[in-house]
Amino acid sequence: MKKIQLALLLLATMLLATSCVEDKVYEGPSKIESVSMMPEAPTSFDDVVVTAVVSGLQSVKTATLNYKAGSNSGSVPMSGNGNTWMGTIPAQPDGTKVTYTVTIVNDADFTTVSPEKEYTVGDKPSDFTKLVLNELYAAADADEGKYIELYNNGDDPIKLKDVVIKKDETESWRGLAEDVIMGHSYYTIVGAKGTTPHGLSSGFSNKKSVLIEIYDPNNNLIDKFQRGEKEDAWGNQSLAKVTGSWSRCPNGTGKFMITEETTLGAKNPDTGVEDPTVVQ
Repeated sequence: MKKIQLALLLLATMLLATSCVEDKVYEGPSKIESVSMMPEAPTSFDDVVVTAVVSGLQSVKTATLNYKAGSNSGSVPMSGNGNTWMGTIPAQPDGTKVTYTVTIVNDADFTTVSPEKEYTVGDKPSDFTKLVLNELYAAADADEGKYIELYNNGDDPIKLKDVVIKKDETESWRGLAEDVIMGHSYYTIVGAKGTTPHGLSSGFSNKKSVLIEIYDPNNNLIDKFQRGEKEDAWGNQSLAKVTGSWSRCPNGTGKFMITEETTLGAKNPDTGVEDPTVVQ
């Protein structure tokens, strides 16, 4: 009898040990099946969403997106559930090389790191032919209320760095690196005679002859607004006082018309009153 009991005890021990070994088989690292990004060709205006698809018998405890952009690096917690996890790399400057990996830690505390991936940020060249002078307002009581509005008729952003506005044939404003006008959007330069930090350096009158020109960074004339004639000098010819704006009607494409309604940073009226002193 004792021999039978001993054999049974030994068998039970062996079964328990086998069970424990079988349980341990299921504890192992997760597998990262794929890592993808959108958009696939990011520009400096795009955040990049990275998606990781994970498989394995253990649930994901944490998912982390690690990236290096130029000399900067970052770590972003990824969100998700089940097998799909997502994280976002913020937009980076044009030309930046970005490398990234995904790190998965599962409930059994096993860590899996994806192979490193990379992309380079690349902007489309700005199409300056889509850039126009859209509204000019010189009737404000004070110089800080006067403005010149630009409009982008295209779908893609236009970088205004080194775009130049000349008033009366003299440079009055130059775009900075941070000056960008998105597709079908407005950019307004507010303030004359240096009354605002990034306004026009010159004056702007609503009752004198004036020439406003806009040039691309290669010094090609893009668009212009001319009221009256130069004669001996711009601004010396007195003209009827205009109380509203000179606006392209319809917006972005039409002739310059006088509109009593000012529309800073917004769509111009479809129609206005023609100004015979404006050279179209």
